[in-house]
Amino acid sequence: MITGRNTVARRLFVAFAVTAALVTAACGSSDSNNKGVNADGSVDLSQVTLRIGDQKGQALQALLEVSGQGKDLPYKLDWSTFTAGPPILEAINAGSVDLGGVGNAPPVFAAAAKSQIKIVAAYSTGVQGQAIVVPKDSTLKDPKDLRGKKIAVTQGSSGHQHLLAVLAKNGMTFADIQPQYLQPADALAALSTGRVDAWAVWDPYVAQAEKAGDRVLVNGEGYLRGDAFFVAGTKALANKASSAALRDLLTRIQRAQAWIVANPEAWAKQSADITGVPYDVTLVAVKRALYQHHPLDAPTIAEEQSVADAFTDAKLIPGKVNITDFVDTRFNDRFNS
Repeated sequence: MITGRNTVARRLFVAFAVTAALVTAACGSSDSNNKGVNADGSVDLSQVTLRIGDQKGQALQALLEVSGQGKDLPYKLDWSTFTAGPPILEAINAGSVDLGGVGNAPPVFAAAAKSQIKIVAAYSTGVQGQAIVVPKDSTLKDPKDLRGKKIAVTQGSSGHQHLLAVLAKNGMTFADIQPQYLQPADALAALSTGRVDAWAVWDPYVAQAEKAGDRVLVNGEGYLRGDAFFVAGTKALANKASSAALRDLLTRIQRAQAWIVANPEAWAKQSADITGVPYDVTLVAVKRALYQHHPLDAPTIAEEQSVADAFTDAKLIPGKVNITDFVDTRFNDRFNS
């Protein structure tokens, strides 16, 4: 018997798998992918346009603008906004986006579908901004109280992995709850109207829920390492010019995120008009974030492998995923200087 939980998991896997098949069929060895590469092997970044997937929780476009790191770019950026990490990776796999920032779970689902993606950068986000929230008057007081409850979560998101970790550490599996797979806006509405008992989500949605009066039942402390990733398409990485642009952009993002850690009030104030996220919500979220970039080293890859193994063991993805096959460490040398 196939449960609703497995049906939804299969649908997400199929979404990745279908786009993977289409991209594989479209991108054969005859595609030289040499735009921006001169005859002598040098690159002309003015010929490069990077297509970036953004989301509310990261606000990369606003971040580059407010921090000043988006000025005088030698290449062009084309932005698309998504609700969460999984649709960003679907777009990367489909070839319509070149780079996007996601949590730790989306690459696992994409890798399970053999998507055309590579993890290219990592940073620590902190764990307090990852939480399971409940209404302020909820009778749920302990993670063990989640048994049998309806819990909203975005399929394949970092919230999904956090929920899985919380359940496992408290002696439960997904069979012990009623997962409600919803995008953040729908999940917030469901929580506020009592259609779900809890919501597994990330900042700034956690901060937004807290501002609305909801409370954190459990955050990521003791459950998560707290890494997030930037993921690129294999076609963009195969091109010397776009790869050089990606290297430059990742460096700028690193500097921009360091800037907001040093200037949280300025970021919250200036970004509010751009993103629509209120000042006080952004300020809470950024003050508990770390944004500490680090190499894609062996411990980082091993931790992501453990995330993949947990989803495999829970039968939320088909088969075992070898994360190493979906990691590109070429940009690690940014940390050598």
